[in-house]
Amino acid sequence: MDDKGQAAPDARVFRAILHPHRSLGPRGFMILMLAIGSVSFVMGMVFVFLGAWPVFGFFGLDVLLVYIAFKLNYRAARAYELVELTPETLKLTQISASGKSRSFEFNPYWVRILFTERPDGGNHLKLVSHGRELEFGRLLNDDERRDFAEALRGALETARLGPSGS
Repeated sequence: MDDKGQAAPDARVFRAILHPHRSLGPRGFMILMLAIGSVSFVMGMVFVFLGAWPVFGFFGLDVLLVYIAFKLNYRAARAYELVELTPETLKLTQISASGKSRSFEFNPYWVRILFTERPDGGNHLKLVSHGRELEFGRLLNDDERRDFAEALRGALETARLGPSGS
């Protein structure tokens, strides 16, 4: 609040929520599971008619394992990272799939973005300040991490200029 009792405008310079990419939405998952289940049922019935009825159970087990694998993958996708930058602080909050969160704060004047590329084309993104390094952005793919590093660098430059922009 300012001295007139009014709420101060949002001083945030930059805010980003980093989510892992999942290309298959709920509807696509339903269609995929119906397709796998249908093919497994038809093939299982062929084996039942041929007298090899135990194979039918293995087809059902395959469908169950695919379903469990996707559900575990979707559960892991609930993890995210929140990056908030103001002229006074850079705050990184990491929220795990279980909901547990960890927060880290850095002074925007002292923090550096360390973006390193590996020979295999992969990369790492870290915040570095006063001898501390914190890797983040692991939820993103390599191209997204590269783009995010550039966006955050630009936002840090803006934050360092201060509210007047000079």
